Amino acid sequence: MDEQSLIQAALRGDVESFNTLVLAYQDMAYSVAYRVMGERDAAADAAQDAFISAFKKLDQFRGDQFKAWLMRIVTNACYDELRRRKRRPAASLDTLQDEAPQAELGLVDDAETPEQRLQRAELNQAIQDCLTGLPTDQRVVAVLADVEGYAYQEIADITNSSLGTVKSRLSRARTRLRDCLQGAQELLPAKYRLINEE
Repeated sequence: MDEQSLIQAALRGDVESFNTLVLAYQDMAYSVAYRVMGERDAAADAAQDAFISAFKKLDQFRGDQFKAWLMRIVTNACYDELRRRKRRPAASLDTLQDEAPQAELGLVDDAETPEQRLQRAELNQAIQDCLTGLPTDQRVVAVLADVEGYAYQEIADITNSSLGTVKSRLSRARTRLRDCLQGAQELLPAKYRLINEE
């Protein structure tokens, strides 16, 4: 995929070229939005809003890294939705019904037993619950660094923050995540459990 050619074609009004970019980045955009928002529907809405915004603002793209530029728009869409929710909280009917475990977020391994699959789903849910409990600025940097694997400088570009701020937020987020996950210690692989020395 020649990203720059697609961007140039999209700037000339070629919607198919922009759709190709959407297809290339939609899973990544959804993943970031899901980990920040903690809800599938909200993540899908944020990702969709981000792509619409990116299409409208494509003429503002200055030729640096498209992925970082797009992820900045995705995280901003998440921030906007979270701020909107604080102003007008609403109860969702979806939260009233029991949802299936989050196992469908990953590939199902046929070698897993049903018990292992359930434990993995419970661990995924525990991690998501701990992420959701973080302040938004810490959650965003934790998702970008530890889930998506972005470098510190890329995160600073995406969040429009200084490198020191990113490192500080990530350190605080990791500490809070570690403390939170101790409540689900039995779900963690043995090498990640803290052992109390008495």
